[in-house]
This record gives sequence, structure tokens and C-alpha cells, in this order.
Amino acid sequence: MNARTEVLDRIRRALDDVPAGERPQDVPVPRQYSRGGQQPAGSTAAVELLAERLAEYGASVHLVSPQDVASRVGQSVAGLGTGSVVVPRGFPPEWRSALDPDRVLTDEPRLPVAELDRARAVVTTVAAAIATTGTLVLDGGPGQGRRALTLVPDVHVCVVRAGQVVASVPEVFTALDPVRPLTFVSGPSATSDIELDRVEGVHGPRTLEALIVV
Repeated sequence: MNARTEVLDRIRRALDDVPAGERPQDVPVPRQYSRGGQQPAGSTAAVELLAERLAEYGASVHLVSPQDVASRVGQSVAGLGTGSVVVPRGFPPEWRSALDPDRVLTDEPRLPVAELDRARAVVTTVAAAIATTGTLVLDGGPGQGRRALTLVPDVHVCVVRAGQVVASVPEVFTALDPVRPLTFVSGPSATSDIELDRVEGVHGPRTLEALIVV
């Protein structure tokens, strides 16, 4: 008996007492853990905690007013020097108004890998954010684009509305569509070897800048 057969046999034996036709959704699952947090969604406390946790991960965080988003996005990109910046479809036009049109790349048609690799930065929105863990959640929706757009460029500038900030992980899943391609980002990409030497930018952007609209 090979390993595959053994595993499948164990699964079949474990399912012997399951009635025919029973579906997973027919069986209640107790969920007695907390689904919320101490900070109400979108509250000042939640936003401040998110900013604090993102900063602890090494991200750059700015609290901006709605009327200052465009100028702050422009400043963030201008500070990177030369190079193109990717702006996914659905990113609010009013937020990109301060960007140099000659530097902006869209992903329509889909950018070739080589051109995406030459991009200096990507500017996106988010689907949600988790204050307790300092996490930004992307689901490929408007303003976010496909996963490669936020994985290849060295800098990720991300705009978060205060109303998208929830306190906890269980809470965020009630607001997300589980069939969407979800990506959870907590700070810049980082890894370390057995000697605990931290290296940034190996598996994604070396720099994460979060602009929280309050």
C-alpha cells in the first residue's frame, strides 16, 4: 500500500458513520470564540491600533484627510524618483489626479512580466484591514488588481478607508467573500534565515506605505 492509498483509506474509514447525502453545511459547528474586537469597526481606536501595528512591522503609515489623498499619493510616488508606477483598474480617479500621467501604467492589456518588473511602485486600495494584526487584505477587487501587481514592484502604496478597518480576524471574514483570491499583507515582505538575519523584499515589496483616510 502506498502513502496515497493509505491516506484515502483512512479518510473513508473516518467517514463510515456519516449518513449518505449529508452535506457539510448540515452539521452545526460551535463557534464560541470572539468574532469582534474591543475597537468598533471604523472607529478612531481601530484606526490608531492599525497604524501602530503596521508601523511595528516596518511599514510607513500616514493618516490623511479625504481631500488630501491625491496629494499624499503624489508625494509618495514623487519621492521614489524616476520609474513607472502601476495603478490597477478601479483605483479612484480623484486619488490619482496628482500622479504624472507619463509614469502611470495600467494592467489593461495585461502588463508583460518584464515591464512589471521594471515598475518602481504600485498604488492600490484594499478590501479590508485588521487592526489587531496590522494586516491589509486584498481580494483582487477594484483598485487592487491581480496578485502579481502587488508582488513584483519594490514599493506598495496602499490607500485604506477608515471604514474598512475592523478589529479582529474573525470579524474581517464576515465582510469578505471567501471565493475571492484573498491576500493578507502585514508589513513589507520579510524573511530570515536560521541565523535570524532579517532580509526584506525577497517575496514581495521591500517597502509598504499605508495611507489611512480618516
